[in-house]
Amino acid sequence: MYKVAIIGGGVVGGLIARKMAEYDVKTVILEKENDVATGQSKANSGIVHAGYDPKTGTLKAKLNVLGSKMMEDICKELDVKYKRNGALVVGYSDKDVETLEELYNRGKNNGVLGLKILDGEDVRKLEKNLSKGIKKALYVPSSAVVCPYELTIESIGNAMDNGVQLLRNFEVISIEDGYKINAKDGRCIEAEYVINCAGLYSDKIAKMVGDDSIELVPRKGEYYVLDKSVGNLAVHTIFQCPNEMGKGILVTPTVDGNLLIGPTALNIEDKEDITTTPEGLKEIVEKALKSVPIVSTRNAITSFAGVRAHPVNDDFIIGW
Repeated sequence: MYKVAIIGGGVVGGLIARKMAEYDVKTVILEKENDVATGQSKANSGIVHAGYDPKTGTLKAKLNVLGSKMMEDICKELDVKYKRNGALVVGYSDKDVETLEELYNRGKNNGVLGLKILDGEDVRKLEKNLSKGIKKALYVPSSAVVCPYELTIESIGNAMDNGVQLLRNFEVISIEDGYKINAKDGRCIEAEYVINCAGLYSDKIAKMVGDDSIELVPRKGEYYVLDKSVGNLAVHTIFQCPNEMGKGILVTPTVDGNLLIGPTALNIEDKEDITTTPEGLKEIVEKALKSVPIVSTRNAITSFAGVRAHPVNDDFIIGW
C-alpha cells in the first residue's frame, strides 16, 4: 500500500516525486511507457517562461513567475544545464506594438521583473542578426532555457535515490474505489492518494474516478534543430507576437549550443501523431526567416514533432 501514486513520468510528475521524497511518505510513479520523459516532456521548446503572457489572475500567470525564480536553483541541485539567456518578443507593425505594450503591462501585473520595450535599433544591438523590419520588441531578461528531458530524468532519478519507486510499462486502465490502480498487464497497486500527471491522457485518467471536467485539445508542434555551427545566430529566445494558438514560431539557442526553430501549432485528434510534414516544416522556415533572415535549414541536423495537452480553459489545472 502506497501513500501516494503519481500517474505519469514526465517533468511534472518527476518534480512532484522529487518533492514527495523530502517526506516520510511511500510514493510510486506509474509510467505507461518503457522509460520516463517519452511524452511531451521530451519534445518541446525547453523554455522556462517568465510569465508575461498568461492572463493576470490565472494559475499559469502565478506559477510561471514562481517557477522562473525557482528553476535555476533546481537545475543547480540536479546538475542539469540551464541558461538564463533572456527573451525578445518582436513586433513588425503598429498592431504588434500595441500587443507588446499589452504584454508589458500584463507582465508587470504578474510580477515579472526587468521588462522593457525597446525600439528596433536597440533590439538589433542586442541581436545583430534580427530583421530590419522589426519596429519594437519586449525585452524579458528572466526568460531561460533548459533541456526538458534531462530535467525530467534527473528529477526522477533524484526522487528514486531518496526512496520513490518507479514502475514502468504500467499503463493505467482503471481506478477502483479506495484507489486500486489497475494496469493493462494485470498488475495492481493501491494508494491513499493519486496525483494525475498523465499529460495528454490526464482527461482519461480523471474520468476513471468520475471527473469529466478536464477538457484537453492535443496540439502538435513541429521543429527543426540546427547544427552547433549556427548556434550563435541568436543569443536570446526570439518570439513573435503571440496569437490564440500560442507563442508562435521561435528562434532560440539550446543549452547544448544548437539552434532550435519552431514550433507550428495544429490541433489534432490523434494524441500519438508525432509525424513531421512538408507543410509544417515549410511554415517553420518561412516564419523563422521573418525574425532572423539568415537562418538556413542547410544547417538542419534533424526535425521532430511533439504533441502537448492544451486545456480548453488555457490554464494549468491543479485541484482535487
